[in-house]
Amino acid sequence: MTTWTSICHIEDIPRLGSRRVARPGRTDVAVFRTADDRVFAMLDRCPHKGGPLSQGIVFGDGVACPLHNWTINLIDGSARAPDVGCAQVFSVRVEAGQVSLDADELAAPDRALVRAE
Repeated sequence: MTTWTSICHIEDIPRLGSRRVARPGRTDVAVFRTADDRVFAMLDRCPHKGGPLSQGIVFGDGVACPLHNWTINLIDGSARAPDVGCAQVFSVRVEAGQVSLDADELAAPDRALVRAE
């Protein structure tokens, strides 16, 4: 059974923007909101050079890393071709406008970066 941790209301995340969730001792989680109000979460670290995805531009179902413009798919964390790599994603639940993340996933250590050089 999943235990959910409430982090904010959907209106606290700007459309086509993000919000960071701090995790003491670990990398922050970036929570994104698309133009059609879908919400996604992933480690706030690009698989290319570790850029802060929360500072990127959200468009469609992707976010462009602000460092080198890699596009990361918000659904599964994969870099769009021709780039190769994957950002760690987190389970998200939105109920009655309240955004929650899986508590066990938030507490777990960061996965190693999966990237191509």
